[in-house]
Amino acid sequence: MTKKEIVRDICQRANDEELIAKGNLTQLATKEIVQWTFEAIIATLVSEGRIELRNFGVFEVKQRKPRKARNPRTGARVDVEAKNVVTFQPGKTMEEKVRKFAKPIEPKKKTKKKGKAAEGKHLHDGKQPHDGKPVVEINDATLIAKSKPHVTPAPEAEPEPVGVGASTETAGAVS
Repeated sequence: MTKKEIVRDICQRANDEELIAKGNLTQLATKEIVQWTFEAIIATLVSEGRIELRNFGVFEVKQRKPRKARNPRTGARVDVEAKNVVTFQPGKTMEEKVRKFAKPIEPKKKTKKKGKAAEGKHLHDGKQPHDGKPVVEINDATLIAKSKPHVTPAPEAEPEPVGVGASTETAGAVS
């Protein structure tokens, strides 16, 4: 659900229950009220570090300790500084309703990278990265290196021997 859908639902409910004496509550006005609510939560977290919303839950600012981590691309050790993070502890009413009525969402399926060629490579939606390095795509569990201009893999054929008198054109062909 998005903020736009929340605004639409609140506006519809307010108008159905005739909460406004003169006329209808517009989605634009509802959007402002929802935004003010979010801003009030953020401002309270910044100034006080905690906000408790009864029957909903508690937002709290906690500080994560500095730690050592590894860069997944290079494997090099990296120092991660201490940082503030927002935590949320759901209230009793929310916990009960979610436990009873919520539909479980299906986890996203991850594609497995195969072989050493896939280590440290990221997929880029088929676009050329700005650094000029080739993009690696996974198609039908095979890795295909792409670069501009697009190189189509050559049909599989008997490789010619490379040696004295052999053509250098076929030695560097992409297969």
